[in-house]
Amino acid sequence: MSAASVSPHGFTVVRRGYRPDAADARVGDLSRERDAAWERASRLTVLAQELETEAERLREAVATLEQPTYETLSARARQVLSLSEEEAAEVRSTALADAQGAREGAQNAGWRLGEETREAAEATRAAADARAEETLLAANTEAGELLAAAGAEAQGTRSKALDDWQETRQRAEALLAELEAQQAERWESEGRELAARAADHDARLTELIDRAEAVLDQAKRGLAETEESARHGQEDAEAQAAEILAQAGLEEERTVRETERVLREHEESRDEIHGHMAHIRNSLAALTGRPAAED
Repeated sequence: MSAASVSPHGFTVVRRGYRPDAADARVGDLSRERDAAWERASRLTVLAQELETEAERLREAVATLEQPTYETLSARARQVLSLSEEEAAEVRSTALADAQGAREGAQNAGWRLGEETREAAEATRAAADARAEETLLAANTEAGELLAAAGAEAQGTRSKALDDWQETRQRAEALLAELEAQQAERWESEGRELAARAADHDARLTELIDRAEAVLDQAKRGLAETEESARHGQEDAEAQAAEILAQAGLEEERTVRETERVLREHEESRDEIHGHMAHIRNSLAALTGRPAAED
């Protein structure tokens, strides 16, 4: 807040409840009257002091003189001297009275000026206080109205924001429920499909394993028959054994290729199938005398 302005006569100007020009003009007039009275009193005081000094000098001078005698003077001269002395005493008394009157007038003027200044200051202060009180009351009233309006607006904004949040939350929950339902349905569908594919793969793997074991059994039987026939005819037995082994080798290769294709589709059963295939290969290798193929 900036400092309050000050009038030419030292009054602090706050809220104006009076006419500053009129008050300042009146105070200026009183100030000029006071200054004139003080100046006149000063001049008269100086004059009285000068007259007093002169009178004292004359009294000292007269004291050094012999007591005058007016016996030699004529009656006319003594009368003139007496009148002169009376006039001098009257002038001195008048000068002292004027000086005292001027001093009292200056004091009265100063007192009157101070009193009027005090009254004007009190009136100004009272008007300023009243104006400030009115302004403060109006400001409080306006602030209360603004506060009430702001509170109502804030309440409305809060209610609207809460409603918007509730609506947004409900929409989000509905969307989430819909997404969860779609995801559950998709998972269920994909689960059924995967289960069906797994069952189909399991069936095909079982079929391949059964076929491989059947080939192994057939090879074993063929080998046994070959060994049995060997006792009857070495050449026929070797030819028949070679044919059986060739057929077993072809069946092995076909079974391996089919099994590997199924394994690529159904990776989870790879270790178990590899175990079965290793067993079958090792068994065929034992029958044929060839080393088992690497995985």
